[in-house]
Amino acid sequence: MGAPTQPIEPYDQGMLDVGDGNHVYWETIGNPDGKPALYVHGGPGSGCSPRARNRFDQELFRGVLFDQRGCGRSTPHAADPATDMSHNTTEHLIADMERLREHLGIDRWLLFGGSWGCTLALAYAERFPDRVTEIILVSVMTSRQTEIDWLYRGAGRIFPEQWARFRDGVPEADRDGDLLAAYARLMAHPDQQVRERAALDWMAWEDAVLSLEPNAMFSLEAASPSDSMLAFVRICAHYFGNGGWLADGAIMRDIDRLADIPAVLVHGRHDLSCPLETVWNLAKAWPSAELAVIEDSGHKGSEAMRERLAAAFTAFAPQIVR
Repeated sequence: MGAPTQPIEPYDQGMLDVGDGNHVYWETIGNPDGKPALYVHGGPGSGCSPRARNRFDQELFRGVLFDQRGCGRSTPHAADPATDMSHNTTEHLIADMERLREHLGIDRWLLFGGSWGCTLALAYAERFPDRVTEIILVSVMTSRQTEIDWLYRGAGRIFPEQWARFRDGVPEADRDGDLLAAYARLMAHPDQQVRERAALDWMAWEDAVLSLEPNAMFSLEAASPSDSMLAFVRICAHYFGNGGWLADGAIMRDIDRLADIPAVLVHGRHDLSCPLETVWNLAKAWPSAELAVIEDSGHKGSEAMRERLAAAFTAFAPQIVR
């Protein structure tokens, strides 16, 4: 699957009413008669970029993309501090995915997710295994508390200066407590300058954790954060401050529900945000999953990682639903 010569445009799109005043944006690309495949974006709260469309072979797959609640083109947007986050949990997102499948008349689909999208894809698959044909995951996390604690505290052992800035971005009274809850409060603050400062401090930390990767990419390119960045940080703090809205270790606990589902797990050796140990243990507990460790890659990927993902899609493509 080489890079397309022209931008890929959806052949259908819409806004799905999922209740609670939320409308989820969705789009379909590729071959309407091809094999259904759902892209589950990361973040949480990153939304789908047009680049995500390039993952799917346009002749073989019916690609489905959607923006999870509160981000991208879905409404209401989490950048608005007035947006109620109480109806934005993993349970709600799983229900949205199943509602979207039914809305599009799809019986079963392949799931492709990255980072937080791995957690959500696995949680959905464990709830609805009969609706999933295969799973492809990249930069894998399962949102256990140990993973969250590492990302937002433990990695400070490697980047102490940058973590000190992250810690000091919250009020002094909160610095020895729950940093993620403190950031969630800042991101709901009525003062836009408070929200913007908190978002910049959060993103500076995220960039620091990825800074040692061979192909590091940085988020802070502007002096003030966009609405997309504000939503991303607010949703991240909301989810990870609540353990991903999952019982701790639930993904690994229920992995036997996926015993009959073929999977490819692709992970970069240099991924400091999601250390390799998690996906290594996941693969050991999931016999039908193949683990591919990419030696030159971190969380953000590399050409070798893209090639391995393309091979995974090619391997699953012959099983086309006609």
